[in-house]
Amino acid sequence: MRWWDIEPVLALELDLFPEDAWSEGMFWSELAHARGAAATRRYLVAELAGRLVGYGGLCAIDGTGDIQTIATARDQWGTGLGARLLTALLSAATAFECREVLLEVRVDNLRAQRLYERFGFEPIGFRRGYYQPGNVDALVMRLITAAAEPTASPADPVQGTQGNPTHG
Repeated sequence: MRWWDIEPVLALELDLFPEDAWSEGMFWSELAHARGAAATRRYLVAELAGRLVGYGGLCAIDGTGDIQTIATARDQWGTGLGARLLTALLSAATAFECREVLLEVRVDNLRAQRLYERFGFEPIGFRRGYYQPGNVDALVMRLITAAAEPTASPADPVQGTQGNPTHG
C-alpha cells in the first residue's frame, strides 16, 4: 500500500465498516511504520482492472504479528481474494520472524472466522465492546507459526513456551 492507495482504501473501508471505519489518519500512521530498515508494518492492496478490491495490514513487534486489518470488496467475496491477502500477510509475518500471529474479528463475522480457522487460527479470548460505536465484541484468534515450533532439547525444558495469550 502506498499513499495514493489511501483514498480508495478509505472508500472501501467506509462501505464495509460504516460504523467503525478507520480514519485517514490511522492509515497514514500505519504507513509511516511500513518503510525503512526499522519497519514494523506491511500493508498491501489488491487491484482488479485498475480498481482497488482489497487490502490488508500486519504489525510485527518482538516476534508477534498482529493482523491489523483485512478486507475485500463485496463483489469479491467467495473468490479467494481474502485467502490470498491473508497468505501474503502471513508471508510477511514469516519475513518479520513472528512466532505467533494474532487478530481480532467481530463475533458476528462468521465468514471471516471460518477463513481464519482454515488457516489454523484458534480462538483464545474476547475483547468486550472492542468495535465502537456499535459496542460489538471481538473474538481474539492466534496462529502459532512454524518459526515457533520447538526443536526439542532435553537441556532446555521451557523452549517453545508462549507468553501472554492476548496483546495490548
